[in-house]
Amino acid sequence: MVNVEALVAPDSPLRRAAAEASAFDRLFVAEYATVVRVAHRVLADGEEAEDVAQEVFIDFHRRHAADAPFAAAWLRAAAAHAALNAVRSRTRRKRRETLQADQHRGVDPHEEAELNEQRRAVRDALGRLPVKSAAVLALRYSGLSYAEVAAALGVNVGQIGTLLRRAEAALRKELQT
Repeated sequence: MVNVEALVAPDSPLRRAAAEASAFDRLFVAEYATVVRVAHRVLADGEEAEDVAQEVFIDFHRRHAADAPFAAAWLRAAAAHAALNAVRSRTRRKRRETLQADQHRGVDPHEEAELNEQRRAVRDALGRLPVKSAAVLALRYSGLSYAEVAAALGVNVGQIGTLLRRAEAALRKELQT
């Protein structure tokens, strides 16, 4: 049976939760427009600024009490940081999309199809190789140095050249079959 008196007591969890919700509501009403303006100054996009503001308030609510003395300053600083992160993300996405578009511009569709078929064949062949051989090839051709490959595989750096040559030979053999 639920103790109703305990729920409505001045120090009950239910009352504290209700008080916290109302304190957060007051904070939200008082600071929302300012947080959106801060984000909008950085983003120059009203809808994106509102999205950032909502994320900032959710993050604040998860981390801090609504009546924290630093709440307004924290929200404004977090809005600026979150908006800057959104700009950086947008810039990276645009750069990545431009790079991909440049790579595909002027490419003959037949050449691209052939290249994709070759890539698929190499991936299939890598899948048939022993794990260590496939790993040494993937790591080395991803741009890692011999020392980095050795550290990743947990082997002596002096072994990498031999492992790499053997793995390349095995890959060539798999590709011919």
